[in-house]
Amino acid sequence: MLVVDDDEGVRTGVTWALEADGFDVEAVENGVHALERIESSPPALVVLDLSLPGVGGLDILRRVREREERERSFRLPIIVLSGRDGEADRIVGLDLGADDYLVKPFSPGELAARARSVLRRCGDYGGGRNDRFVPVGTGVEVDVVSRDVWLDGEPVDLAAKEFELLAYFVEHPRRACTRDELLAAVWSSSEGWQTPATVTEHVYRLRQKLEDDPGRPKLLTTVRAVGYRWEG
Repeated sequence: MLVVDDDEGVRTGVTWALEADGFDVEAVENGVHALERIESSPPALVVLDLSLPGVGGLDILRRVREREERERSFRLPIIVLSGRDGEADRIVGLDLGADDYLVKPFSPGELAARARSVLRRCGDYGGGRNDRFVPVGTGVEVDVVSRDVWLDGEPVDLAAKEFELLAYFVEHPRRACTRDELLAAVWSSSEGWQTPATVTEHVYRLRQKLEDDPGRPKLLTTVRAVGYRWEG
């Protein structure tokens, strides 16, 4: 795993936290060294700070994704770190191909959990690809290959877009997702074609099928003035 951050304190803290969780970590302080390392020997995952001197984090992300598309090569998992918590910054990072986005300050445990989650989705953690997501303490299981869902061991019947929306949520736990982001990710659409009410209606349906009390949701919560968050 490669950690890229120009702040020595952050770089050291992130490295220690990930090593304590069993990861093999290398750290570099700037974008030039990061690109050299990625091109010479791609790591299993990159933890990338956006605010780097010279070659910035977004530039690195863009270059990596463009090269992968051009060469049809392996997709490198990338978690973006940023001190900027604005919605626009998150959307730009995700649109450019970040697999997750974590705002500073963050807990070492959360970063390690996010790293494990991203690697599971990419098939590089826990012994091969893991296509079943079991958010701890929720009673929900989601298999993205068979498209099966269980709640407390019982199968749940979901329509196609309900399943795709749920799958997106469980793959991005504890992250506030805007309605526009969900329209783009699940419907490959925008507000110009479909309204955010499409998302609202599907969230309502999921709550009816998954929540003990749909009127007081605990799994799929509303983030005021933003959108929704999966709490698993």
